[in-house]
Amino acid sequence: MAEPSLHDFVATSITGAPVRLADHHGQVLLIVNTASACGFTPQFAGLEALWRRHRDQGLVVMGFPSNEFGAQDPGSNAEIASFCERNFGVSFPMMAKVQVNGAEAHPLWQWLKASKPGVLGLEAVKWNFSKFLVGRDGRVIERYAPTTTPESLERDIEAALAEPAPAPAPLPSAA
Repeated sequence: MAEPSLHDFVATSITGAPVRLADHHGQVLLIVNTASACGFTPQFAGLEALWRRHRDQGLVVMGFPSNEFGAQDPGSNAEIASFCERNFGVSFPMMAKVQVNGAEAHPLWQWLKASKPGVLGLEAVKWNFSKFLVGRDGRVIERYAPTTTPESLERDIEAALAEPAPAPAPLPSAA
């Protein structure tokens, strides 16, 4: 059996619609746990700038709000979406609020952390605005600390986008 990849997961958009990550096959994703009232919240502007600059080359920035760290995102999904759009012009995909650590962590986040542990091999996400860069093949390329600014990711994103897109995923057989 093949090792799991990003394409094996489903998330929920901030509006409640299911999002099959397999639909992003061949794209590069920057997945970020976000919060609306964090010292790093201004990173939304840099994330939006990356998205606008590179989306036509295949980059998808995907925000996952979490209220785990300092209760810095207590609002509803609708309130979070409104805040992000109003204050930072966020147009990149935002997902429904999730847990990123612990027994209730979203399966995608469990996989991200296991794929690319942090400092000293620890898997736990330490704070808001931790970032994971996922290549066109659905595998995690790199994990970045909350203090890593979106602007400093430009070179890594461009390198990931320069990689050739994999062949389309095979369709299930109708046996």
